[in-house]
Amino acid sequence: MKIKHVLMLVILSCSFSIPQAFSADSSGQTKYPIVLVHGLSGFDSILADYFYGVKGALRGVGASAVYTPQVTGYESNAARGEELLAYVQQLLAVTGAAKVNLIGHSQGGPTARYVASVRPDLVASVTSVGSPHFGSPVADLIKDSPLEGPTLAIGNAVGVLLAALSGDTSQQQNAMGSLESLNTQGAKAFNTIHPQGLRTGSCKTTPTYNAGSWWWPNYVKNYSVNDGAHQVNGVRYYSWSGIYTPLFDSNVLDLADGLLSVTWLAIGETNDGLVGRCSSHMGKVIRDDYTLNHADEINGMFGLRGLWSSNPVQIYVEHARRLKAAGL
Repeated sequence: MKIKHVLMLVILSCSFSIPQAFSADSSGQTKYPIVLVHGLSGFDSILADYFYGVKGALRGVGASAVYTPQVTGYESNAARGEELLAYVQQLLAVTGAAKVNLIGHSQGGPTARYVASVRPDLVASVTSVGSPHFGSPVADLIKDSPLEGPTLAIGNAVGVLLAALSGDTSQQQNAMGSLESLNTQGAKAFNTIHPQGLRTGSCKTTPTYNAGSWWWPNYVKNYSVNDGAHQVNGVRYYSWSGIYTPLFDSNVLDLADGLLSVTWLAIGETNDGLVGRCSSHMGKVIRDDYTLNHADEINGMFGLRGLWSSNPVQIYVEHARRLKAAGL
């Protein structure tokens, strides 16, 4: 992320901060800037923001310093982490802030964890949203299978297109880097180097009654969560995620549901369509059972969701208030 882009973001954020001075609601006005980190194939803004409606909602509760960097859509956790670290350093230099609050969706979670691991002095908190900290069975299914070649080709092509549409043609896409990071073995290797905030024990499940068939909501399982360390090297760690059952939680107008209803079948536990519930656990698990699929977690597809879904934008607002209450 070039310094001129950071300066532009700071100017735009400041332009929104003036009305906030007259707002009665400052409940989400955090001490440190909030940086929203996109996931695999993500972007800052193309036609609409990746975190659709989230920045505006956060500003509505006083969090005027909210930033959305553009990191490479397809790359390894470490490579993306280095890009994010450079962005954070530039942002702090421009704003004069001492630290940032990182909130990462999907692969954005491990990306944010990398920054906190190598430079904890720059990070107040890391929050992951639907992140595969322990890998995704979908990536396991693709790795070393006949699907790998086509998937990598499509991923690289999509990454190049999204980078061009977002105005950053300098990005070099590496879909294999993402695949290596997101499968179970790759996640395990990354966690060995960057274990901060992770759950140390197993995630045990106790089904209350028969669940997991394609037609019955499989979120009736009770999970015994072994939270990770909530604070490591001065950094607070939080996570939340969603659960999804295609028949009950889909919206016929949401194109993402078509894909996620297929990938949902590849995961042998309650999941959001791409990430298993247990794999999403990090730090203080706020909740792992919001009624949201992987795209809903960022209010994607212009906010199209199932009729009974949770409100993802409100979840981000509540978390900003949580961070403020924690002095972050």
